[in-house]
Amino acid sequence: MRKLFFGAVFLALVIVIPVQTMAQVGVNVSIRLPPPIGFAAPPALIVLPKTYVYVVPDTDVDIFFYNGWWWRPWEGRWYRSRHYDSSWAYYRSVPSFYNRIPSGWRNDYRDHSWEGRQWDYQPIPQEQVQRNWSTWEKTRHWEKQNTWGVQGLQPRTQSVQPSRVVQPKSQAKPQVRAVAKPQPREVQEPQHLQQQQGNQEKGKGNKKDKK
Repeated sequence: MRKLFFGAVFLALVIVIPVQTMAQVGVNVSIRLPPPIGFAAPPALIVLPKTYVYVVPDTDVDIFFYNGWWWRPWEGRWYRSRHYDSSWAYYRSVPSFYNRIPSGWRNDYRDHSWEGRQWDYQPIPQEQVQRNWSTWEKTRHWEKQNTWGVQGLQPRTQSVQPSRVVQPKSQAKPQVRAVAKPQPREVQEPQHLQQQQGNQEKGKGNKKDKK
């Protein structure tokens, strides 16, 4: 009985495990990968104003570069890769940067216009973008470089206003008032001493008269 029981369990495992494996393979196979894109040379990119998102403009396929990854929508799904032309992998949601991308950016590119202002964009070699994207974002490179090439565009970062130096008001020299020194008072002697001095002076006068 035990042999029959363990044999049945083993047979069930042999049947169930391949079925689950085939189901997982079926899920993975159902997500089709986008076809590779053929480029005659590494593509140049432009940076979209008010963002640090780079895009390949001269192709019918939307290819973005952001945060060290190449991004590509295809058949309602998103894919990303470390390479601009191959090795695409399925990404489960819409990347966060895409909400900041206007739908008519291609028309703006063709018209050299952004938000009604002249847009003098400059193509950037793909190698420079991949090498410098992190440093450019940390140092706010495109705000400082003529605000993404858009004339009159206000950068996102607020410029620090120079502090005002308060000049001290001119103060008149204080007038020194002359303080009158107190006059010494005459010390009056007591009356009985004055009388004694008067009597002494009279006595002296009498002695002179007698002589």
